Amino acid sequence: MDLGVRWRLHGDGRTPAPGAVVRPDERLSWPRTVGLGAQHVVAMFGASFVAPVLMGLDPNLAIMMSGIATVVFLLATRGRVPSYLGCSLSFVGVAAVIRAQGGSSAVVTGAVFVVGIVLFLAGLAVQRFGARIIHATMPPIVTGAVVMLIGFNLAPVTAATYWPQDQWTALLVMLFTGLAVVCLRGFWSRIAIFLGLIFGYGISWVFDRLFGKIHSVAGGTEAVDHWRLDLSGVAKADWIGLPSFHGPSFEWSAILVALPVVIALIAENAGHVKAVGEMTGDPLDDKLGTAIAADGAASMLSTAVGGPPNTTYSENIGVMAATRVYSTAAYWAAAGFALLFGLCPKFGAVVAAIPGGVLGGITVILYGMIGLLGAQIWINAKVDLRNPLNLVPAAAGIIIGVGGVSLKITDNFELSGIALGTLVVITGYHALRAMAPAHLKKQEPLLDAGTSTYDKDAQKEAAAQEAGAGGQQAGGDPSKGQPPVTRS
Repeated sequence: MDLGVRWRLHGDGRTPAPGAVVRPDERLSWPRTVGLGAQHVVAMFGASFVAPVLMGLDPNLAIMMSGIATVVFLLATRGRVPSYLGCSLSFVGVAAVIRAQGGSSAVVTGAVFVVGIVLFLAGLAVQRFGARIIHATMPPIVTGAVVMLIGFNLAPVTAATYWPQDQWTALLVMLFTGLAVVCLRGFWSRIAIFLGLIFGYGISWVFDRLFGKIHSVAGGTEAVDHWRLDLSGVAKADWIGLPSFHGPSFEWSAILVALPVVIALIAENAGHVKAVGEMTGDPLDDKLGTAIAADGAASMLSTAVGGPPNTTYSENIGVMAATRVYSTAAYWAAAGFALLFGLCPKFGAVVAAIPGGVLGGITVILYGMIGLLGAQIWINAKVDLRNPLNLVPAAAGIIIGVGGVSLKITDNFELSGIALGTLVVITGYHALRAMAPAHLKKQEPLLDAGTSTYDKDAQKEAAAQEAGAGGQQAGGDPSKGQPPVTRS
């Protein structure tokens, strides 16, 4: 059985040949491959630092399980889909809602464990029936709206929890991170969050030396005097040791809050597989179902022992694009580094010491970017928001999700926020579509135009009607599974 763990040397093993890429089944020399693995770890550090801290989970365990999840993913895809599985930020809002309802870390991981099961089953369904099953249930208007409401639902967390802890540090970190994202180039731009965290550490230390303790809320409800940067836990932490494990606990209310994130994870995986396929010149549509199922299995494994869920990381796609090295050997090296970091409690203590004001500055940008990814899905799919069939369910669901609207069903059960907003978007869209007149219905590509699988006869018929009407096509290429778009 080919597990994708054999690589042939690319060229002289030093650099990719002119105009060539190092394919997933190739590698450079082992020292260079290990160095690339370390670069992949640095690239994913920013978000993987922040995610477990924001979810209230052990960062050491998060980093360790991200390495194990990456190994699971590489084995499942037989080394054809190079990817690092880092801690998913899509669940940060879910964790905040569950904890606001009194849920513990075990309840958070239990809810996410169920999401992993659903994601795994979704992957098997895609593997069996093809990508059209995703399009049938989650067209781009639905996917984009759900991703958007998940991101924007986090706004109160920044405004009420992190920013007030140190508003001036938060403002400076926000400005620095924004400048890093926009003004830096290549690899440095892709680790802008990581650079923002380092800047935040430094500015917090400087402010402590210049102004002394700050009087603000810090992890509680009352304002107290405290140091912005408290490294006392770092000094006490051991250099070598196991992270803290715990089992999941299951509550229906928490599970219902978490389930909508499945849609975001499917979108992330689909976009990742498509992007890697385009960059390597190896179409990977046949691996979409496997990738989704592998992500689900890896998230189940992580949350079963108390870690956060995982997802494919776009930061690492950027590293591959910059280096032209898509070797899965580099990801095996990255997974090894992550396991070593996970066994260093002192590293986890440094992560846990991130000042609240620093998180305030980072999350202002980060949460907004998550929400706007939903808009990007609409743009890529050319979703027409002038069409009321698209506009009405998306508008209602987003306001419900962002505003925290609740629907009390019984004395002990209610739907609210993310869960209710997602339910409104999905059921509202399909119910309205069933009753809408024919002229409001049209097929749209899955997530982005490249991942669609449409009936070829329908494409030919649409193209023939277009030509017969003398219309002018813009965009779509039926040979690539893209429906033609008519300009009126």
